[in-house]
Amino acid sequence: MNAGNMTQVFDWTYNENDQEFSLHGSLRPQCAGELAGCISALEQSVRNVSGKFYVNVRRLVRMNNVAFQTFACKILDLVRGRSDLSVHVTTSSVVGWSTRKFAALETMSDRITVSEYDSEFYPGQTFLEEGGFIPILRTQTKLTWHHEQTILGKHGLEPGMQVADICCGIGDFAVLMQKEYRPSRLVALDHSRSSLEYARKVAADFGVSGIDYVFGDASEMLLESDQFDFVTCRHSLQVFDRPELILQELFRICKPGGRVYITNEKNSHCLGEPRSDSIQRTYTEVARLWAHFNMDIELGPKSRRYLIDAGLEDIRMESFMVTNQDGNPQDFADIIRSWENVYAGQMAVERGDSAEEIEVFRKGFQDHVFAALHPKGYAGWPIWVASGRKPK
Repeated sequence: MNAGNMTQVFDWTYNENDQEFSLHGSLRPQCAGELAGCISALEQSVRNVSGKFYVNVRRLVRMNNVAFQTFACKILDLVRGRSDLSVHVTTSSVVGWSTRKFAALETMSDRITVSEYDSEFYPGQTFLEEGGFIPILRTQTKLTWHHEQTILGKHGLEPGMQVADICCGIGDFAVLMQKEYRPSRLVALDHSRSSLEYARKVAADFGVSGIDYVFGDASEMLLESDQFDFVTCRHSLQVFDRPELILQELFRICKPGGRVYITNEKNSHCLGEPRSDSIQRTYTEVARLWAHFNMDIELGPKSRRYLIDAGLEDIRMESFMVTNQDGNPQDFADIIRSWENVYAGQMAVERGDSAEEIEVFRKGFQDHVFAALHPKGYAGWPIWVASGRKPK
């Protein structure tokens, strides 16, 4: 959202995944009334939130006293009117006095906390570093959710179902499903104990209950057969060298008549303009790199075949393109940088690439970032969604 009727332009955005309301730009109203639209959006954002709600002002370059008083009063009103709510304000040293001003709120309510971005992070920004893939998974959920939020319903997910999220990672997708679809039961399973610990912490932090986080191997789960109406496994089959083993287990735990839902990629179809040739060359190389490690990041369009081979029927399949137009282009740029760090860093080095080869490899990621952030640019990342019904 953009407000251009003031002397200086500012924006606000709400990230449901992180329960974070962010302000950007220059915030210098002459009167509180100029902020009515933004305050209304803030109230709407917090309406369905429990637990911790984040107000992020670190991307403001200016903020006058009228703006501070308006937001400070609203934050106090929120916590005083909601016993189930706490608010964390993230400031920045760029607008140095904002930290001192907002810190005063901590003395007025024990459910308001304030930190300066440069010195302290919070769950919505911090990534676990295990395995290299966690930074990617966190950011991609932010980018894909507003597509999948409605796609899930088209593939059969309904409120009140028994749901399993397999290879749940740090659990952010499970949290979003719990909030949006209110399943009667939701089990989230992963093989990483530290990821599950993080997931439990974030769910508790956001006041989300009803998710049963379980440690287990997706290819050999200690879950009973025929018990879930809807089973999800996102961006994970492409990571395993034998995805058919995972699908056997997804099929087994799904009830007859229930559905298995998967998402996967075809990374060589990532695109960007300008500098399209460099971008295409790098993502074609990504596919080769993954194949070197017996993984298939081109699996997306193959999903239908995999689901049929697993014994599922009534296959539904579609694709969507995540782009730099899906909200803040900086979010898209952030995930590209995550790819660069893992693929052109850790993985290319382990493959034995030379410094010169890695430099060329990195160039395409950097050009993709350029396209994502260019005022006339376009950058895209395609995702394939597929689901199938277990025969009765």
